[in-house]
Amino acid sequence: MSDHVLRAYLLDGQGGASALPADHISKADRADGLVWIHLDGNDPSAMRCLEDEISSLDPFIIGALLDEESRPRMTQIGHGALLVLRGVNLNENADPEDMVSICLWVEETRIVMVSRTRIRAAGDIEARLLAGNGPRDTGHFLSMLCERLFARMEPILTALDDRADDIEEKVLEQSNPDLRGAITDVRIQAIMFRRYMAPQREAIDHLRMADFEWLNNTHRRHLQEVYNHLTRYVEDLDAIRERAQIVKDEIAHVQADRLNKHMYILSMIAAIFMPLGFLTGLLGINVAGIPGADSGYAFWIFVGMLTMIVALQLLLFKWLKWF
Repeated sequence: MSDHVLRAYLLDGQGGASALPADHISKADRADGLVWIHLDGNDPSAMRCLEDEISSLDPFIIGALLDEESRPRMTQIGHGALLVLRGVNLNENADPEDMVSICLWVEETRIVMVSRTRIRAAGDIEARLLAGNGPRDTGHFLSMLCERLFARMEPILTALDDRADDIEEKVLEQSNPDLRGAITDVRIQAIMFRRYMAPQREAIDHLRMADFEWLNNTHRRHLQEVYNHLTRYVEDLDAIRERAQIVKDEIAHVQADRLNKHMYILSMIAAIFMPLGFLTGLLGINVAGIPGADSGYAFWIFVGMLTMIVALQLLLFKWLKWF
């Protein structure tokens, strides 16, 4: 097998498959049965294989299969479908929200798949084919691929939802501003997942509604279930994003309340000491005629007056319900 060819199988229509040698890739169009070819999009030889060895592919299709920044979509071209999907990135040292891309050109007797990272769903199908219980036709292959691709999303999204629940509970208990970073991360993840989930749902919807002869009612029912799962995923992501925003607003409100409380205390202290500062400043001027300048008890009398003024202010503020 060449480096740019990750997998090449001829399906026997009974759930099994036989491997195709690299020198037989160019004869895949004349093979008797469904041919599945999986290419490594990072290898420059993949384009030459698509252009020379796999015949009758339109340049538009080749460009779409090798597109590095592909967005999920389904485009019907004649009797074939250009299908671009995304799956969670479960590779080592990778973030799940950095979703991996898988591009397919699907016909009744040929499936050309191109990916740039490891696709575990493709490995699942290969294992099933080698065990004899794999897909039997094109529609079955697509429904199985979508099922395996999207089944791995559920635990990731469930973990994200649980993380949002934990943060929300902590905020309600202690309103810790340090949780702002955690809730921001959850919201960013939800946004990044939804960026691909929403168009992916539309792609599956267009696929199940397309009038391909190789899609029968059973295949469409399976795709309908996949569409329902994707709809739930999108709704869950919307809910997580909205809850994260609510929690973030709650943290902001708690901080604003704390700041207002501190400002209120400082304002009260300033209001209490304002008349005291005025009186001490007035008696501190260096001119003749200051009351009590010649009395030894004048200082203590003045301190008593200031104390009475503070007490009267506190009573007034209490009566006005300022605190």
